[in-house]
Amino acid sequence: MNPNLPAQGAGLGFRRELLVDFAEDVPEGIDFFELAPENWAGMGGRSARDLRAFTERFPFVCHGLSLSLGGIAPLDVALLKRIRSFMAEHGMTLYTEHLSWCADDSHLYDLLPIPLTGDAVRWTAARIRQAQETLGMRIGIENASYYVAPPDAEMSESEFISAVVAEADCLLHLDVNNIYVNSRNFGFDPIAFMDSLPLQRTAYIHVAGHYTEPDGLIIDTHGAGVTDPVWSLLETAYQRIGSDVPTCLERDFNFGDFSALTAEVRQIARLQAAAPQFSREAA
Repeated sequence: MNPNLPAQGAGLGFRRELLVDFAEDVPEGIDFFELAPENWAGMGGRSARDLRAFTERFPFVCHGLSLSLGGIAPLDVALLKRIRSFMAEHGMTLYTEHLSWCADDSHLYDLLPIPLTGDAVRWTAARIRQAQETLGMRIGIENASYYVAPPDAEMSESEFISAVVAEADCLLHLDVNNIYVNSRNFGFDPIAFMDSLPLQRTAYIHVAGHYTEPDGLIIDTHGAGVTDPVWSLLETAYQRIGSDVPTCLERDFNFGDFSALTAEVRQIARLQAAAPQFSREAA
């Protein structure tokens, strides 16, 4: 496997808690890993050696957590420059971020929805273009989960995402679990929503588990197994965009039996193998 090639196939989030499971070898079926560059860029010592041992063998995708693309504070250019150097050092070729805001005077440790307005489209797209210029590459923006609908909307969420992608000339990071969570919490058809997105720009996909509160509210936790409706939505996504989109299983805690995580990664691969292959704009 050439780690300098773009990520392909089925991948898994790279967590320090899982390194003991990788001590002897990485199970067959995991084609790439994803990490949050904020947690690794600039690290030295054992952490840097542990990471290098994997980036020399596997492709990696960078998925940012704190850029706050829709926020009002100045874009963190210093962070972007660190990420650019970090990606170059490890041969990483794809960076994605959430279409949300998460910082004002300081980081809020939550992903908050952006107002669905024309002004917000132009503001956010300009910040994405700045990020792309700093990184020297097009980036993918992820449809985010949310729990309060933005007030005074001038357009639907899918129209907002489509407008931002077009104006920024960026890529789409499709999170099928986020679509499902939002559809259940706000009562819309997840397939119709997905079909209204600029799927031809899809460069990357997330699939994950969630938690249902006693009152029925669904929380995007990344701490449980993927449910059947989310697997079905992923299968539908492949029917729309083809099988060649790298897809990552997100699990942030409750790792449990590592073989269960590996089985879910292999389920991604099975759905990819059964899906059609055709060209996309992002490819």
